[in-house]
Amino acid sequence: MVPSREENPRRLPRAIIRPGDRRGPGGAGGLAAWSGSRLPGVPGQDVGPAAFPMLIGGGLMLCGAMIALGIGHSFEVPEEEEAVPGRSRFYGLRVLVPPALLLFYMFAAEPLGFLLTAFLMVLVGAFALGARARLAVPLALVAPLIVHLAFYKLLRVPLPEGLLGAPW
Repeated sequence: MVPSREENPRRLPRAIIRPGDRRGPGGAGGLAAWSGSRLPGVPGQDVGPAAFPMLIGGGLMLCGAMIALGIGHSFEVPEEEEAVPGRSRFYGLRVLVPPALLLFYMFAAEPLGFLLTAFLMVLVGAFALGARARLAVPLALVAPLIVHLAFYKLLRVPLPEGLLGAPW
C-alpha cells in the first residue's frame, strides 16, 4: 500500500506526478526546449533564437526533476501564521509590485533609458521584497549593467539609451 501524503509529507500528490504523464514536473520545460530546438538558426550568428527557449526549458526540466525527487525539501521551514508587528494592512498589496514594474518599464524605458529604468525597477523590487539598502542599492547598480552588457555584446540587441547611455 502506498503511504498517504499525511503519513509521508515528501510524497508528491498524484495530481502532480502520474506514470507516463508528460505534464508532470519538467513537462513544460521539455516542451519549451523542444519548441526552441525547432527554431531556425540565424546565418552569421553563434547564438540564435533557439538558445533561450532551450536554456529556459533545460532549467525548467532540472527544477521539475528536483521537485519530483524532493531535493531541497529538507531546507524548507514550516511557516507559522502570525501577525508581524510593524506591518501595515497594505502589506498584502506588494503582490502588485511586479505588474506595476512591468507597466513602469513599458512607459519609462524609452524616455529614461534602459539603465536608469532597470536601476529603479531593481531597487523598488528589492525593497518590496524586504531587502535592506545595504543589499538593494549595490544590486540595483550592478544588475542593470550586467543585463545591458549581455544584450549589447552577446545578443547584439540594442536597448533604449535614454538619459544615461551605457559606458561601452
